[in-house]
Amino acid sequence: MSESTDASSCPGLGHGAPPSTIGGESPSAALLPNPIITKRTRTQSMLELALDNPIENGVIKSFCRVKGHGFIKKNDGDEIFVHVSDIDGEYVPRIGDEVSFRKLLVPPKLEKFQAVHVQITNFTPEVHQRWTSALTAEESHEGSRPTSPSSMNVDS
Repeated sequence: MSESTDASSCPGLGHGAPPSTIGGESPSAALLPNPIITKRTRTQSMLELALDNPIENGVIKSFCRVKGHGFIKKNDGDEIFVHVSDIDGEYVPRIGDEVSFRKLLVPPKLEKFQAVHVQITNFTPEVHQRWTSALTAEESHEGSRPTSPSSMNVDS
């Protein structure tokens, strides 16, 4: 696999469609949107609710950059979901990173919590990738799925 990957070859990054011509420009002149996933649009009331909740701490239990989500193990032992759009900062979290976050009820049913305003407070010693860097070989394989039933090693 080459070191450079473009937005169209990575699931979850960009739209995956070739750029279209705009006003007679060549396809190379029209650029894809920035592959960095931005914050979700939240209503003002949801933002206020999140800020009313106390800051909690935990450790990244799992995170897949390709899929765009993972889980945080809270200090009380419970786990909470985290989405890529709710991570503040320029580095991709790694397993073992200590983080601070606030809880927010997930719409529409408002039955489960999600971590928002997630900030890495203590990095693990491993090298951390920036969101703008190309996917590593490890990250590319993280999001892949088996292509055939024979590759799943299922006994029949």
